[in-house]
Amino acid sequence: MEHLAKGLIAIAAGLCMGIGAIGPAIGEGNAVGKALEGMARQPEAAGTLRTNMILGCAITETTGIYALVVALLLIFMF
Repeated sequence: MEHLAKGLIAIAAGLCMGIGAIGPAIGEGNAVGKALEGMARQPEAAGTLRTNMILGCAITETTGIYALVVALLLIFMF
């Protein structure tokens, strides 16, 4: 029975990372795409757009890091 529980925990950790990584990937892709469109339209605003894009990507990535932390806790705590 213990092997079954360990297997289910491993599956849960994998799902946690898989589902938890979809949101940041989509969000960062959209942010970078829109920033590049804005830079192509207004090259003089590239510095401001780049700074805001990097800040937004960093904030978006925190959800992926939280999913990693939860997955690691599932693996090593149980």
